[in-house]
Amino acid sequence: MNILFLHKGFPGQYKFIVAGLANNPENKIFFITNSEKGQIKGVNKLVYKLAPKSSKIEVPFLDNFDEATRHGQAAANVATQLKNQGFKPDIILGHSGWGCSMFIKDVFPDVPLMCYFEWYENAEGAALGFDGNLPDENRRVQTRGSNAHRLIDLYSCDAGISPTEWQKSQFPKEFQSKIKVIHDGVSSISCKPDKDAKFIVKDKNLELTVNDEVITYATRGMEPYRGFPQFMEAVEKLQKKRPNAHFVIGGLEQVFYGNYLKEGTYKDIMLKKLNLDMDRVHFVGELQFAEYINLLQISSVHVYATVPFVLSWSFLEAMSVGCCIVASNTPPVLEMMQDNYNGLLYDFYNVEMMVEKIEYALDNPKEMDVIRNNARQFVIDNYDIMKIYPKHLEYINSLIKN
Repeated sequence: MNILFLHKGFPGQYKFIVAGLANNPENKIFFITNSEKGQIKGVNKLVYKLAPKSSKIEVPFLDNFDEATRHGQAAANVATQLKNQGFKPDIILGHSGWGCSMFIKDVFPDVPLMCYFEWYENAEGAALGFDGNLPDENRRVQTRGSNAHRLIDLYSCDAGISPTEWQKSQFPKEFQSKIKVIHDGVSSISCKPDKDAKFIVKDKNLELTVNDEVITYATRGMEPYRGFPQFMEAVEKLQKKRPNAHFVIGGLEQVFYGNYLKEGTYKDIMLKKLNLDMDRVHFVGELQFAEYINLLQISSVHVYATVPFVLSWSFLEAMSVGCCIVASNTPPVLEMMQDNYNGLLYDFYNVEMMVEKIEYALDNPKEMDVIRNNARQFVIDNYDIMKIYPKHLEYINSLIKN
């Protein structure tokens, strides 16, 4: 097969599928991206540069569309060069989130396009307004307008995928029949328990193992969308109750989703607000994958929180490692987790309930071993890449045959 991938980042959600396809020497693969980082054997990576931002944008949502258009145009220009060199894909796979695939049908109009539909912004029923602050008219207009490039993909694509039923449900009903739910997949071989694992807190020269009481929290960014403020409030309460507990927080001190701060970080805000023993609170920054897995492997309790939004890869990775997870009982989580079966659930804004669940888990290790095993088995049975990859391949082949 000749296969063309489009994604702002590399390889993004296509990490496993592009690697699997590249293992077949009969496949010729090109990957158009805006990212210089990374390489996969057997994949021809082509990096595009964005044109400068339009100089004057007075309508807020047009700023988003301007960026998406520039990604779409740049990716289409590279695709046109490929076409002029004689390459024609049998199928195109493109992520709809940033506009990369917006104009690809103008380059290859008769080639099936499968879009990855990660998220569709809605002013009600999901992340916006979850905190009780309903968006005003301007925010609603901005939200509707922010979907413009996704609507182009929904119309243009021949088929789509979404990783969870929850995420699919956010897209307009008129287009949901185009979208099949297939998760990206998790490697249960890379993400597995290890009782001998060690995690080093480098700046304190501290070694932590499964014999220590360690509450972990790992996220891309320390932000309200991922429950960071509530977790830090729980840390303050737990420190008074658990004198030997260590709290390890992985992630960057910035906001990727939700409301951005004009200055400072949510980490700064919470550290000023709370009275913490910093000898037992460890901010370890962005971790390499192996370090991150080691952190999960030594975790006594792992906390995961999200507003009704995209489900993080880290959630299923933590389940696969066999973590005892205390998680928010929000729709993305509830699709995967059953309370007291493969995890423990708490109300997103209820810090006392989070503390109670963490303490219960710490005080009942034998019961938690059952929950840990159930969590890992759930991933192996439903989301392991060895079971997920054939589903992707079958879907791809069905589009090519049509």
